[in-house]
Amino acid sequence: MPTASWNGVVIADARDDEVEIVENNVYFPPSSLKREYLRESSHQSRCPWKGMASYYSVAVDGKVNDDAAWYYPAPSEAAKQIKDYVAFWRGVDVQR
Repeated sequence: MPTASWNGVVIADARDDEVEIVENNVYFPPSSLKREYLRESSHQSRCPWKGMASYYSVAVDGKVNDDAAWYYPAPSEAAKQIKDYVAFWRGVDVQR
């Protein structure tokens, strides 16, 4: 069961058949997220083939990991399977 955790708290967990693996990143479905730990960020970036990414900061027990999660609210046709799915980086521990 894939999980994402930071600062000792699981912030996403899903069954193997629920996640999408793209470019070796685990994308968690929206239903698997513990949204109480996610804060909208104004940061965005563009991937040449997936499109414009939006970000969340992860906040646990008063500590914040800025822009530690990203997702594609309107991905390109080539990446449509990860629409609104969330991937993590910046010290978030993702186990597959």
